[in-house]
Amino acid sequence: MGENTDNKLNIELSDEMADGIYSNLAIITHSSTEFIIDFLKMMPGMPKAKVKSRIVLTPQHAKRLMRALQDNMQRYEAKFGKVADTESKDQLSIPFGGPTGQA
Repeated sequence: MGENTDNKLNIELSDEMADGIYSNLAIITHSSTEFIIDFLKMMPGMPKAKVKSRIVLTPQHAKRLMRALQDNMQRYEAKFGKVADTESKDQLSIPFGGPTGQA
């Protein structure tokens, strides 16, 4: 058996993971060595937003993710039309301590 020269990544996706997890809020925090993205599900009338998934990335991988999302959004909008930006100055702000961004 020779080396894999195709540069293809063999990815395994379990049935449980294939269903995905719904999230309508992301909270991003970072330190000098890590970016942490908490994906939450916030329901109307509920006092708490529950963290559904947490992803920890190196700054380099966070930058690659940002570029991949930008590239995919450009391709999406080219095919399906512009996505409305609903961000406002009254956007939800949750102080968890430390640098934070929301998506």
